[in-house]
Amino acid sequence: PRLGAKTLFATHYHELVDLANTLPRVRNFNVAVAEEGDKVVFLHKIVPGGTDRSYSIHVAQLAGLPRSVINRAQEVLIELEESHASKKSKTLRRKAQQFSLFPKDSLLADEIAKLDIDSMSPLEAITKLYELKRMAKEK
Repeated sequence: PRLGAKTLFATHYHELVDLANTLPRVRNFNVAVAEEGDKVVFLHKIVPGGTDRSYSIHVAQLAGLPRSVINRAQEVLIELEESHASKKSKTLRRKAQQFSLFPKDSLLADEIAKLDIDSMSPLEAITKLYELKRMAKEK
């Protein structure tokens, strides 16, 4: 407070918006948007207050991220929203979920790509095959 320094940060943790209610020097601002169906237009205007929506997927599209990354982000968002809705209805449930950023198929592919088959014994190869099969079943 004595330095008079200002800090600006952006976050997707909507819970942090509540800090403005308890910390006198904290203020919330957001970028105004216009939404029409699936389209979002950023209005290049900063307005007071927080937001209850995340536009990170739209920003990723504008930044030119690959379609596969955008699609996976949308899948994770749906899972998180469903999980959040479920947790609201079941307040006693405390088990936290960690969502993978990448589908398990890519994990299997990565594991297979890392294999040095030429240096494996038959026993090592069959053991690894069983491990990969177990990973596939957990999918």
